[in-house]
Amino acid sequence: MVMAMGLAACRTHYEVAKVERSRILVDSRYDAHSDTEATLFLQPYSHIVDSIMGPKVGRSAKYMSPHRPESELSNLLADILVWAAKDYKEQPDFGVYNMGGIRADLPEGDVTYGDVLDIAPFENKIAFVTLSGTDVLALFAQMATVGGEGVSHSVRMSITRDGKLVSATLHGKAIDPSKDYRIASIDYLLTGNDKMDAFKKGRNVNSPSTVENNTRFIIMNYFRELASQGKEVDAEVEGRVVVEN
Repeated sequence: MVMAMGLAACRTHYEVAKVERSRILVDSRYDAHSDTEATLFLQPYSHIVDSIMGPKVGRSAKYMSPHRPESELSNLLADILVWAAKDYKEQPDFGVYNMGGIRADLPEGDVTYGDVLDIAPFENKIAFVTLSGTDVLALFAQMATVGGEGVSHSVRMSITRDGKLVSATLHGKAIDPSKDYRIASIDYLLTGNDKMDAFKKGRNVNSPSTVENNTRFIIMNYFRELASQGKEVDAEVEGRVVVEN
């Protein structure tokens, strides 16, 4: 009985104050002291993996990582969804790519199939949906609660540090609550995942389900198109999502 009371008393003195995470880039820095036995064991398989993951799809102008409220990589991926819309006979007003769906950083220089697969490893596919202006504002408010998500170039949002939406515009204009807006995103979000419940009110959904519509292939297509033009892929932080002081 004394022991049980002691344990109960201890529990009252501890609580989780915060949870932090970080990304560790695993690259050639870790090859300096390789394990010879492990290398020999993996050698028959590495050739097969390299033949699949190794082909280059393009080049990146700089190293990019995802972070809130806005990052080069999240901006890039949201813009790519809008860029791809032409292939679906769509003209979206803006694009949304969730930060949680970006699972790796983009290296500088040559970008391979494997690099893109690391960034977009899930079977998420491009999707288009219509929301009213009222629901778009609700969507942006939901993004504000988590500190920001990936949005395309036409979006400008101002949020507070405690997760409130202050203002939002599209193409420099106030969002009309009575107007309809077309959005390019991914099918995973259309069911309200990642706290974006407003997507569940979407109408006129265009969500192709075949594998070639997977976001990783759309990203690769973008890299290949720029490579064919002799260009590197680049993106900037532009003030799409700004946290007010």
